[in-house]
Amino acid sequence: MKVLLIISSIAVPIGMFYLKIKNNSFRLIFNFLSVVSTIIFGIIASTSIYQIIKDDAVFMTTIHAIFLNPLFLVTGAYLGVFTIYRLMILTMDEK
Repeated sequence: MKVLLIISSIAVPIGMFYLKIKNNSFRLIFNFLSVVSTIIFGIIASTSIYQIIKDDAVFMTTIHAIFLNPLFLVTGAYLGVFTIYRLMILTMDEK
């Protein structure tokens, strides 16, 4: 599983970069998905923190329940590969 995570962290941004080069409309799609992912990621994080404070259950392990939310994990993963993709674009533009 660890190998799959490492390989996909490298391969997915490269694939995104290649798709952007082939068809510029992918740039808009990737940017739109990043905005939606950021909003969802932020909403899940903020509501989880609010609920913990509201319930007065401020323990170190309580907040870690957020990692059981698949939508939180998917949006966070997309933001991770999107950041690498944007760094690749930035690097290529600085040539």
